[in-house]
Amino acid sequence: MNLLFFDIDGTLAVRTTVPQSAAEAIAKVRENGDKVFICTGRNPAYVKKNFSQYADGFICSNGRYAFMGDDVLYDHPVSVEAIREIQEALRPIGGSILFNGIVHGYFSGDEEGFKVMSAVQQDGYVQREDDPEKMDPIYAYDVWFTSKEMLGEMAEALKGVCLFNPHGPHPTADVTVLGVDKGTALVHVAERLNVPLENTYAFGDGINDICMLEAAGNAIAMGNGMPEVKAAADFVTTEIMDDGVKNAMIHYHLI
Repeated sequence: MNLLFFDIDGTLAVRTTVPQSAAEAIAKVRENGDKVFICTGRNPAYVKKNFSQYADGFICSNGRYAFMGDDVLYDHPVSVEAIREIQEALRPIGGSILFNGIVHGYFSGDEEGFKVMSAVQQDGYVQREDDPEKMDPIYAYDVWFTSKEMLGEMAEALKGVCLFNPHGPHPTADVTVLGVDKGTALVHVAERLNVPLENTYAFGDGINDICMLEAAGNAIAMGNGMPEVKAAADFVTTEIMDDGVKNAMIHYHLI
């Protein structure tokens, strides 16, 4: 059995739209007995709402929470102390923060940011709360910003603590709290399922995917991926809308 791990934004989907060729290729590889995991910075509520039909399991929140059906495979929340450090660093800059838990996300910031972040989540997921002591366990967070300059200020304020991954033209980014990442979770999931790393395949396009590609036995960068991602890959496929997922699976004889 092989395990395939897919980033969402720019790899598996554009927003919530999965190219037909990718959907068909994933269905075929699952029919062949391989397991598909989505490995994303997005939270569990988001992936359940939009991508449940494409995967056997999920690694969410940039590697801090993984599950397969009702079985939790990996659970490593962010500490309250780290959340306070993040809040203190970002508060003077502005924008908005959504700390993501399993059942709820906790928002602080501008009303426009609240509308943007709430729109892509399950109804009732986003709650207004700024006190980490009143939050359920937190696994990652998203930011909303009003300019690239603001995003740059956020990234600089938390340099060495967090890694920011922008969502393309959308004015939001998911954030990896360093210490646990997609690669950490990929290795753990493979061990839990007794699959050797040489039978793992990781597909990505963004900076936060590099750790996943480095951990996997086979690393695939999308043709639309960033140069650093392509440099970390064993194989660079075509762009997402040019049958990138399907072509990579054909290259590796997975379908």
